[in-house]
Amino acid sequence: MIEEEKHFTEELKEIALNQKDALDKLKRYYLEIEKKGYEDYEKQIILYKIELLKKQLKSLNKLALKTLNSSYFSEEEKVDVMEEEKEEEKLLKEKRKKFIKEHPDLIVPGGEILRSEGGKTYSLRELVASGLEKETFRRLRLGKKAELDAMKKKKKVKKTKYAEVSSRVFSKLSKKLLGKESFQKMEKDLIKAGLDYAPTGYISLILFTTVIAALVGSFVFLFFLFFNIEAVVPFLTRATETIDIRFLKVFWILFLAPIGTFLIMYVYPSLEKKSSETKINLELPFATIHMSAISGSMINPVKIFEIIVTTGEYPAIEKEFTKLLNETNVYGSDIVSALKNSARNTPSKRLAELLNGLATTINSGGDLPKFFEKRAETLLFEYRLNKEKQTKSAETFMDIYISVVIAAPMILMLLLMMMKISGLGLAMSVGAITLTMILGVSVINIVFITFLHLKRTD
Repeated sequence: MIEEEKHFTEELKEIALNQKDALDKLKRYYLEIEKKGYEDYEKQIILYKIELLKKQLKSLNKLALKTLNSSYFSEEEKVDVMEEEKEEEKLLKEKRKKFIKEHPDLIVPGGEILRSEGGKTYSLRELVASGLEKETFRRLRLGKKAELDAMKKKKKVKKTKYAEVSSRVFSKLSKKLLGKESFQKMEKDLIKAGLDYAPTGYISLILFTTVIAALVGSFVFLFFLFFNIEAVVPFLTRATETIDIRFLKVFWILFLAPIGTFLIMYVYPSLEKKSSETKINLELPFATIHMSAISGSMINPVKIFEIIVTTGEYPAIEKEFTKLLNETNVYGSDIVSALKNSARNTPSKRLAELLNGLATTINSGGDLPKFFEKRAETLLFEYRLNKEKQTKSAETFMDIYISVVIAAPMILMLLLMMMKISGLGLAMSVGAITLTMILGVSVINIVFITFLHLKRTD
C-alpha cells in the first residue's frame, strides 16, 4: 500500500511540475504581450501560444483528476470521470465497428487482432487509422472505377506527348549522361526543386529541345542571310552585302539558339531550387514558432508535422513536410530516418539544419519544446536582419534606377541629336533615334525588373 501511494505521489508530482512550467510560460507570455514594440503578427503568434498553453493546462488537469480518481476519490466523486470514459469507450467502439466493416480482409478470426506482414500483432485500438493516415489508406484502397479513371486521366495529362517523344529518342543517351559529374549535380537540384520529372526524362527533354532550337536557329540564320529588318518603312528589305560578308554577320545565330536553350534548361532546376529555398526560409521562422507551441502539449512529433500541413498557412514548407509524412505513413520509415532523408532532399539549408537537429533531439531524448523555442528565436533574428538588408538594398537600387533609366537615356539622346545636326560620327534619323531610345529603355527596364525579381525574398 505504501509503495502504491508513493507511485501515485510521484505521478502527481510530475503533473504538478508540468502545470507549474505551463503557468510560468503563460505568465511570461502575458508580460511579453503587454510590452510595446511588437508587430501585429508577433502578437498573434504569442496569443496563439497562450491558447495552446491553456489547452495543455486543461489536459494536465484532466490527467491529475484521473490519477486521483484511480486511488483516492470516493465513488460519488468518480462519477464524472467514469461518464467521460464511457463516452470515449463508446466512440472507440463505433470507430472499431466502422473499421472492421470497411476492411474485413484485415481481420484475423476472432475480430480483435490485426497482424502485420512480419508476424507482429497489434490491437485494433493501435491500428485504427486517423488523420493523414486515414486519407492515405483510403487512396491506397480505392475501389471505384470512376476515381481510378480520373487518376489515369491526370497522369495522361501530366505526361505530355512532347515528353514522351523526347524520352523515346534520347533515353539511352540520357542514362549515359546521368553518370557524368555535371549532370549528377543537376539531378540533385531537380530532386530538391521538387519538379515533376525523373532525371533521365528531364535530360531527354533538354536534348530534344536543344535539337529543335538548333533547327529553328538554322531557319532564322537562313532568313537573315538574305534579308534585313530595319526601323523604317519598308521594315523588311533584301540584303545588299555579298554572301560571305553577310555570313560573317549572322553565323552566330546558328550557335546562340541551341547553346542558349541548353544552358537555360540546364540551369532551370537550380533556379527553381533557389526559389523554393527562398520561400521556405521566409515561412520557416513562423512555422518553427508554431511547432514550438504545438510541441509544448507533449504530443507525438509526427503529429506536429501533420498539424502544420493541415493548417495550410505554410505552402512551401507544406510540400516538404508532406514528403516527410509519406515516408512515415506510406513507406513505414521511423521518424528519425524520415527526418534525415528529408533534410538531405530539402532545398533549404536552414530547414535541413532544423530537421537534422530535431532528429538528434528525438534520438537523444532531448527537450523538444526547448529545442523549437531556441531555434525559433534564432530564425526570427535572422529574418529581421534579412529585412533590414532588403530595405538598404532597395534604397541602392532606387538610386541606380534613377541614374541608368532616367538620366542616361536623356544624355544619350542629346548626344545623338547633336551628332545628327553637326554631321559628325553616326548620323541617325529622328525616327531611328526615337525607336532606339524606346527599345533601350524597355530592355533596361526588363533587365532591371528581372534582376529585382531574382533578388526578391518576399
